Amino acid sequence: MHDVLEVTTKPIIYDADTGGIVEHFTFTVRTLERLGVSAIIIEDKTGLKKNSLFGNDVSQSQETIENFCAKIRAGKKAQVTDDFMLIARIESLILDAGMDDALLRARAYIEAGADGIMIHSRRKDPAEIFEFCRLYSEFERRVILVVVPSSYNQVTEDELQAYGVNVVIYANQLLRAAYPAMLDTAKSILQFGRSAEADSKLLSISEILDLIPGTR
Repeated sequence: MHDVLEVTTKPIIYDADTGGIVEHFTFTVRTLERLGVSAIIIEDKTGLKKNSLFGNDVSQSQETIENFCAKIRAGKKAQVTDDFMLIARIESLILDAGMDDALLRARAYIEAGADGIMIHSRRKDPAEIFEFCRLYSEFERRVILVVVPSSYNQVTEDELQAYGVNVVIYANQLLRAAYPAMLDTAKSILQFGRSAEADSKLLSISEILDLIPGTR
C-alpha cells in the first residue's frame, strides 16, 4: 500500500472481502484510513472468500442483514475523519436471493451508515442491474451506486451512468491481460534460449524508471 501511495494521488478503494469479524474490521478501517486509503468495500457474505461469479455453483452463504448492519455501524464508528468511505456490496443477485432482497438490504445498509452501495451480478446481460438501478432511483435516501461489469461487459459507462451509476470498477481486466503477456514472454525465452526476441513487446528499462518518481 505504501508503494502505491508513493506513485499516485488518485483515490484508492480497498477490497476487504467480508471484512472479517467486527473486532478485526474496525482495526482494518483505522489502519487503511491512516495509510491514506479513500474507501473500503465489504461484501455481505460469510466464510472464506469464494469468487462471486461462481454464484450457487459453489457453497456460498449470505450474512444476515442484522449482522452486516452491525459491521457497517462498527466500521463507521471506528473511522476518524469524514472523508473515509465504507461501501456495502450486495450479493443477493449473485446468490439468486432475488431483487426484493437486494433492495431490502440496500435500504438497511444505507440506514446503518454505508456511504455507497455496490450491486453485483453474474448475468451476461445488464438487465437485472438496470432493474436494480431503476428501483434504487426511487429511494428517498440514496448514496453513491457502484457496479462491476465483469460478466455483463458489453454495457458502456454512458449507459450505466444514464441509469444512475456513479462508479464503475474494472476489477480484473489488467491482471488478466498481464498473464498472457508474461506467458508469451516466458515461452519465447524458453524457445530461443535468450530474451532478445521478446524485446519488441516489452517496456524499456528507461520507460520503467520514468514511471517511478525520483529515479532520474
